[in-house]
Amino acid sequence: MTNKLITIGELATLTGLSAHTLRFYEKAGVLQAAKRADSGHRRYNSQDMVLLQFVLRLKQTGMPLTEIRDYVQLMADGDMSLEERLTMLKLHRQRLAIKMSELAENASALDDKIRIYQQRIRKAGKKQKV
Repeated sequence: MTNKLITIGELATLTGLSAHTLRFYEKAGVLQAAKRADSGHRRYNSQDMVLLQFVLRLKQTGMPLTEIRDYVQLMADGDMSLEERLTMLKLHRQRLAIKMSELAENASALDDKIRIYQQRIRKAGKKQKV
């Protein structure tokens, strides 16, 4: 994306989010308030897109919207909040590692159950052929 300003509709198309969701995120403080054209319509630049992509990454990895909002507000504070943001991201990464471990355990249990069913189906098929 270049330095060209884009509309909320264009941003929605680029991200796969609805314009309604983008407005909700802005109202909830999850996104910084958009710049406005003379007409009052929202305009977004490449920095807005980069922030939105990171916000979506945080959301997809399970960070609650309230924490994302706090993180975005800290970003607006500039470098004086670097340590606090680092702490937030480290904590979220720890929670994500725990969740990934839990998911791996659950996937392994599913794999075990799938193998059991496959074995039972093969045995049942052999019995029918006799």
